[in-house]
Amino acid sequence: MNGVGAPTPAGFRAVALAVAWRSVHNFLSNPAFLVPAVVFPLFFFVAFAGGLSAIANTPGFDFPSGYTAFQFVFVLLQSAAFGGVFTGFAIARDWEIGFANRYMLAAANRNGIVAGYALAAFTRAVVTWTILTAIALVAGMEVGGTGVELFGLYGLAVLTNLTATLWAAGVAMRVRSIQGGPLMQFPVFLILFLAPVYVPLGLLSGWIHAVASVNPVTALLEAGRGFVSGEPVVVALAFAVAVTLPVLFGLWARGGLKRAEAAG
Repeated sequence: MNGVGAPTPAGFRAVALAVAWRSVHNFLSNPAFLVPAVVFPLFFFVAFAGGLSAIANTPGFDFPSGYTAFQFVFVLLQSAAFGGVFTGFAIARDWEIGFANRYMLAAANRNGIVAGYALAAFTRAVVTWTILTAIALVAGMEVGGTGVELFGLYGLAVLTNLTATLWAAGVAMRVRSIQGGPLMQFPVFLILFLAPVYVPLGLLSGWIHAVASVNPVTALLEAGRGFVSGEPVVVALAFAVAVTLPVLFGLWARGGLKRAEAAG
């Protein structure tokens, strides 16, 4: 048996591509989806890199590529994470309008549904990253990293996007309503902003330093900032975290898919 519903590798690809195509088409053709996805990270980049640039003069702040590059890494990873969350909103909406039921009926290999949404989230993120990177370079961002190091930076962003997508997909398929949006968004927002956002980890103090020290996002930020400055640090730890999280949340998303299957 061949086609979208076939439980074969070809069937998996067909389902994934069909889901991804529809999601990407909706994203690119609807300003209500496209504009927030682009404006939101640009707002944070301008607010942080521009409005808080005086922080670079703080004693002990010695990031070699300057505050613009320092904040660019955070906003890049933030946009990656929220691109995944926004995809979760789209999944929930598909359930509310009944379209997700069509996917479930048409696809015997239903893992392809999750893969399709993940591919759509990646495509959405690439659009945002392209615009964000161009604006950062125009704004004078100093890049000290080599091509390989920048590949590592965007590799971390890809894995962050995948992690957030799988988290949001697991929530969306359990709740199957856009009312689950805050549950998708708030934990991601919280973990991002409990990392060293405005200054390096060494300049934090008190409870925020303690929390940031064990926050997995901290390793991603430190490695990403090392990549952009040409002085890589904690690379092995960052990629260990970045690879482990999608595996864990892949199981979470698969559990959500099973819940959706059981609910009919």
